[in-house]
Amino acid sequence: MAIQRLFHELGLHSLFASALDTKIIILQRFIRFFAFGGSTIVLALYLHEHDIPASQIGLFMSLTFVGDIISFGLSLVADGIGRKHVLAIGALMMAFSGFTFATSGNFWILLFAGVVGIISPNGREIGPFTSIEESTLAHLTAPEIRSDIFAWYVVIGSAGSAAGKFVTGWAVQQLQNARGWTSIRSYQAVFFTYAILGMLNFTLAWFLSSGVELQTPVTKPARDGEIGEEDALLPGVETEQTQELEKKRSLLPKISRESRGIIFRLCCLFAVDSLASGLVPASWVTYFFYNKFDLPTGSLGTIFSIMAILSAISSVVAASLSKRIGLINTMVFTHLPSAIALALIPIPSSLTGAIIFLIIRSSLASMDIAPKAAFLSMVVQPGERTAVMGFISVVRTFSQSCGPFITGLLAQSGNFWVTFIVAGSLKAAYDLGLLAAFSHHKVQDRDSPQAISEELEA
Repeated sequence: MAIQRLFHELGLHSLFASALDTKIIILQRFIRFFAFGGSTIVLALYLHEHDIPASQIGLFMSLTFVGDIISFGLSLVADGIGRKHVLAIGALMMAFSGFTFATSGNFWILLFAGVVGIISPNGREIGPFTSIEESTLAHLTAPEIRSDIFAWYVVIGSAGSAAGKFVTGWAVQQLQNARGWTSIRSYQAVFFTYAILGMLNFTLAWFLSSGVELQTPVTKPARDGEIGEEDALLPGVETEQTQELEKKRSLLPKISRESRGIIFRLCCLFAVDSLASGLVPASWVTYFFYNKFDLPTGSLGTIFSIMAILSAISSVVAASLSKRIGLINTMVFTHLPSAIALALIPIPSSLTGAIIFLIIRSSLASMDIAPKAAFLSMVVQPGERTAVMGFISVVRTFSQSCGPFITGLLAQSGNFWVTFIVAGSLKAAYDLGLLAAFSHHKVQDRDSPQAISEELEA
């Protein structure tokens, strides 16, 4: 009985009972984050091996984030051209970047591949994936278990990142020590693996069913000779309401007036948080530890994989916590201590001291991700989710893109430590702003029959 209660408390029952499409999406996230985590360990080191100065490395990372505008365009039209098609295109973009990095060392060619393709400087999500996947998961999942699914979506992604960092760190070290490979050749092997994983996700995208696409729900009750609500949700069944709504739908979805005010406030807050994240992407943090404490790649991989595991464990706790204290409180009261720890990372002169603050930072930093996704899915209408999440993702990306270049300049001038303090302060400001703006905001189930009826009438 106690095990069963724990099983439900952690949301595992929701995960195992979820649809096959949900499981495929989460598997794709694991594979993608394995690739992102592995490339993060070696990205800055690879560019450094090609004698690219720190300022240019920072510029590269910034422009890579700016290139995410392509992903925004894909997110906007995902519901129009098909979500599974856009996920497949994103996977091909990953493969393109991986093969380019594995075969070229020219800065401008690598920059082109980073901007046009998908390469993650921070080990976190980049590309059209999150907005489409979170929208799809909200579409496939009942509201009462949505926070559980989002939590495991985050957890399994973090587990993939941890595995990627650990395997990559030690694989690179073994290739260099046991086989005598050069640093550049071992890093290129990492990017070749990255490309293969992109192609694997491309294949998985075609196993998704038509159920992942946006369906038009109709809430009109069944009468004699009419189609009921459940039948109207089935692909291929048309009613007058569905036909009329299809006419209203365009490739670019409309955003309701009610949602616009919420989106504006969230965008302002997320921009501050993302600028802070851009100052300390994982590639720069590994570079900081590599230079300050002279750590080999194997040790770097181990340290940052452990941090990713701690992040994954905390995400499970976040789902349970949000049911008790609410989504906003969970987001703020877990993220604020993480921001303070981030600011303190460069202060200790010993590796042990720096790792203690890194542990605190990593243990709490991801606890707001699942509640944030659940909150977003509830404050906008179902037909808006993909576009809204895509738009917010791009706002965050543009804000984040300013950070790496600033960090590169500070690193080249010997003031790398400043970025941690500024980043931590900005994240603390974001947390307090989020609490002030949304602590009393009441969310409603946008997938309820009443909410859907209001959407149809609008």
